Amino acid sequence: MTVPKEMPEKWARAGAPPSWSQKKPSWGTEEERRARANDREYNEKFQYASNCIKTSKYNILTFLPVNLFEQFQEVANTYFLFLLILQLIPQISSLSWFTTIVPLVLVLTITAVKDATDDYFRHKSDNQVNNRHSQVLINGVLQQEQWMNVCVGDIIKLENNQFVAADLLLLSSSEPHGLCYIETAELDGETNMKVRQAIPVTSELGDISKLAKFDGEVICEPPNNKLDKFSGTLYWKGNKLALSNQNMLLRGCVLRNTEWCFGLVIFAGPDTKLMQNSGRTKFKRTSIDRLMNTLVLWIFGFLVCMGVILAIGNAIWEHEVGTRFQVYLPWDEAVDSAFFSGFLSFWSYIIILNTVVPISLYVSVEVIRLGHSYFINWDKKMFCMKKRTPAEARTTTLNEELGQVEYIFSDKTGTLTQNIMVFNKCSINGHSYGDVFDVLGHKAELGERPAPVDFSFNPLADKKFLFWDPSLLEAVKMGDPHTHEFFRLLSLCHTVMSEEKNEGELYYKAQSPDEGALVTAARNFGFVFRSRTPKTITVHELGTAITYQLLAILDFNNIRKRMSVIVRNPEGKIRLYCKGADTILLDRLHPSTQELLNSTADHLNEYAGDGLRTLVLAYKDLEEDYYEEWARRRLQASLAQDSREDRLASIYEEVESDMMLLGATAIEDKLQQGVPETIALLTLANIKIWVLTGDKQETAVNIGYSCKMLTDDMTEVFIVTGHTVLEVREELRKAREKMVDSSHTVGNGFTYQGKLSSSKLTSVLEAVAGEYALVINGHSLAHALEADMELEFLETACACKAVICCRVTPLQKAQVVELVKKYKKAVTLAIGDGANDVSMIKTAHIGVGISGQEGIQAVLASDYSFSQFKFLQRLLLVHGRWSYLRMCKFLCYFFYKNFAFTMVHFWFGFFCGFSAQTVYDQYFITLYNIVYTSLPVLAMGVFDQDVPEQRSMEYPKLYEPGQLNLLFNKREFFICIAQGIYTSVLMFFIPYGVFAEATRDDGTQLADYQSFAVTVATSLVIVVSVQIGLDTGYWTAINHFFIWGSLAVYFAILFAMHSNGLFDMFPNQFRFVGNAQNTLAQPTVWLTIVLTTAVCIMPVVAFRFLRLSLKPDLSDTVRYTQLVRKKQKAQHRCMRRVGRTGSRRSGYAFSHQEGFGELIMSGKNMRLSSLALSSFSTRSSSSWIESLRRKKSDSTNSPGGGAEKPLKG
Repeated sequence: MTVPKEMPEKWARAGAPPSWSQKKPSWGTEEERRARANDREYNEKFQYASNCIKTSKYNILTFLPVNLFEQFQEVANTYFLFLLILQLIPQISSLSWFTTIVPLVLVLTITAVKDATDDYFRHKSDNQVNNRHSQVLINGVLQQEQWMNVCVGDIIKLENNQFVAADLLLLSSSEPHGLCYIETAELDGETNMKVRQAIPVTSELGDISKLAKFDGEVICEPPNNKLDKFSGTLYWKGNKLALSNQNMLLRGCVLRNTEWCFGLVIFAGPDTKLMQNSGRTKFKRTSIDRLMNTLVLWIFGFLVCMGVILAIGNAIWEHEVGTRFQVYLPWDEAVDSAFFSGFLSFWSYIIILNTVVPISLYVSVEVIRLGHSYFINWDKKMFCMKKRTPAEARTTTLNEELGQVEYIFSDKTGTLTQNIMVFNKCSINGHSYGDVFDVLGHKAELGERPAPVDFSFNPLADKKFLFWDPSLLEAVKMGDPHTHEFFRLLSLCHTVMSEEKNEGELYYKAQSPDEGALVTAARNFGFVFRSRTPKTITVHELGTAITYQLLAILDFNNIRKRMSVIVRNPEGKIRLYCKGADTILLDRLHPSTQELLNSTADHLNEYAGDGLRTLVLAYKDLEEDYYEEWARRRLQASLAQDSREDRLASIYEEVESDMMLLGATAIEDKLQQGVPETIALLTLANIKIWVLTGDKQETAVNIGYSCKMLTDDMTEVFIVTGHTVLEVREELRKAREKMVDSSHTVGNGFTYQGKLSSSKLTSVLEAVAGEYALVINGHSLAHALEADMELEFLETACACKAVICCRVTPLQKAQVVELVKKYKKAVTLAIGDGANDVSMIKTAHIGVGISGQEGIQAVLASDYSFSQFKFLQRLLLVHGRWSYLRMCKFLCYFFYKNFAFTMVHFWFGFFCGFSAQTVYDQYFITLYNIVYTSLPVLAMGVFDQDVPEQRSMEYPKLYEPGQLNLLFNKREFFICIAQGIYTSVLMFFIPYGVFAEATRDDGTQLADYQSFAVTVATSLVIVVSVQIGLDTGYWTAINHFFIWGSLAVYFAILFAMHSNGLFDMFPNQFRFVGNAQNTLAQPTVWLTIVLTTAVCIMPVVAFRFLRLSLKPDLSDTVRYTQLVRKKQKAQHRCMRRVGRTGSRRSGYAFSHQEGFGELIMSGKNMRLSSLALSSFSTRSSSSWIESLRRKKSDSTNSPGGGAEKPLKG
């Protein structure tokens, strides 16, 4: 091998790193990272990224062009720019250019200011971070350097409570054995301390002179976003030393409880794992956004059709009539034929009629969404006092879709539960501990239990720990060897850090609540974990301090589902201690433990039935020779450049076999307050809730009963546990047959043959009788999600009222969500609190993160966040439903008012020789959508309500119109534009007919162009103002101010534009002095306006009155009930109070968690009585909703949903 010149000759021996290329690593293609300590010249050859971060998008020079380029990528902005260009062509423009440029510039300016403000704060944040100072070792001297000047290969000194400047390899620290403690809140949200340690050969480099001579080279993986993994090798003094994540300090961490430490920069700036994880979240769009895009295309097509009709009319008119008046109405110089005149007329009408889709529509939508987001952020009823955490809308684009959710996918631990673990029961050597029995031998309930076990014998006991079975403590005191070994395992096999602030006051820093609960239990029973170093663990066993030599930690991960430690006791005996999931560990036991295994398995099933979270404990004695040989092979595997993790897994698998069973633990997780009530309420809103959990099957069933997803009244709960494709297919088929056979509406003999195609999928299971639930295991789900079976699984699951998927992986969670999105075409919501829920949250239409015990990764990936699951009902049933209602009413009214405004030009075209003459004054055209009608519709879109928030919660069926998309769809759109066209016809022809014969007070002819324009414009403003008054369901002072204020502003501007003052200043622009005053002084004009308004509005009033009387919807019924209640309250002040009776809430629990230290999941069975919502009164008027739902299901190719129950009267 050729040795590079820069490489020390001693590396030419066996310990030398492999050869390399010194080409610049291209972005995203870097195969490995090389960094040599204290050698900037060498490291600069690779041109690695500097430590300067840049999250901003613009600078002073690039802001304007880049921002405009981004904004004109929006189709709407490009469309209006195209119209502006057309208006600059004199031959086709009948409107001044400012009618388009004013609103366009306004929109572009508002967006640019918002983008500039956001980028300013990004610049400010970048500068603040880049200008932080660190102590960097340069030429043997520590110098203060800004973070932006730190380079790969530099050695940095950190002091206590300082942020880590870059991704560092820990070299040494002030603590013994190179230990240091860090807080990773900025990375994963976890505030508990974690430990990192330097490799032994560098842990002695605490002196600056030694560090200045350090010239080791690190070869490691290229930059990536994996926070929990690092693979590399250090070459130094002929040695080849493996590096792992335990040796790394990542940027964003804070040094805690460590006086100082030194680290070697491996990744800097954008290459750090923190920055690698700061990628953008996938952009989500609502169904209304997608529908609007379609409707805008239709409107544009309609606009083109109108332009063609009027262009043809112009060509015919010019050919038949216009030629006779060439002397008075000559063609423009460029026009040489009637056909070309029609062509120019087409573009002129495209300009005039473009207001059917004004640019203000998009601005208004964003303003309304922003307002809805603030309402969520400000909601005090979604504020958690305990954690001081408000609800947060992390996006403004999905608010109305909160009112259309049909499927909720929920994690369990930390989402439905509190993720606070309590040691509850255990099984040791075939004997179960934790239950308390009365004198008759019956199990005592929680309220009947005697005083908890007295741990006063142990001065180091945690006073908060409670246990009720005194026999376990007696077994410890009697010296039972199995019990001692059980708690010895719990005190040794963990990654907990111990902190002792005062003598005897121990504080455990656990990376998962599970481990904290287990170590605390061992502590109270006399096996106190006291301290640790990288090579030792000190435990006080019944008052005697014993130090164990820590030989190896076989860490937990989601594949292994277990962790082990290998220790040497003071007598020199080597023993492996292991704890893990029962499904994994029971297969690795020695055959001699079969009898003990049977009794322990019975206890495990019993614990799972109680909803507890279980772990199996085992040990194995190792011979010295075997361990030495195994340790050598483990070292080789850890140094491997490729497949390192697979090789280590194989080595671990070998030693974790033929173990001796000790027993099992059972941990309880507290149920969050209000979970059963929330699930019951959402179910009444016809929202299907699927729980995706890592729990075992028995526990999963009890989770359902705890949350009221499953009830004793259900017809059947199907449990799918097949291990092969055929078994799963058969179990799903039998489930469908049972559902169909029990139905009175579907004939017998329904079977599936072969692969189901989406085109043949029907709603056969839609009308099944009874209520069903489906529980499916992770290994069965893996088969069910295969391409040839996914539709069968989906149709079966959707016919069930509740679905629980247990033993699922994070990937399977996302796959289940994607499956429903793909075939059901329904709005999905995923809610979780841990990193294992991130993929599910990002996959769903709406992602909700709960800020709980598992960090904030789920919150960072979410669209909405809050601290408790119960707030979900308010988010959907109040904020979501209101947002959907408001947005739909806004869009309906917006399209109506603009068609009423624009179509008048179309009718006028037939009376002006198709000359593209406008009816209105050009200033009115400019201000109509910006000033005269913008604020009233915004007020309605932001503040409107159909029923109060209390009624939204009492009547969950009010949520269903959003699920069926009833309030704004293609049908409602055509109704709106039909009403707008009807209004435009009356708006034009009534004044036209009146003006044809009318005269002024002085006998002169009333009919002139400007008087007609003022009359039509005034009629239009009054009609649309009255119409929005009819559409507004909830009046506030703001609504009154905006509606009447807009009318006042219209008249003020109208009279101002026809005043002498403006004429004197701008005689060419405002030449019709006194026209408005003269026109509106005529009684005939006001009679015309009143008549037009009455004829436009009366049919709407009559239709709504008849609908309210003959076919009211549920919201109408609720409002009527509200009015009746108010009248009765006024008449009978002693009227009985109406309200919901509180259902019995449980503080009891079940548990689930994935991540570091998570080993198994379970659930707590609490079969509560049916949830009482005494004031929930359903109405038969919702039957039309049910018929529409069935019609929707019949017309789609998606698998059938669950049976729907009509509202009972």
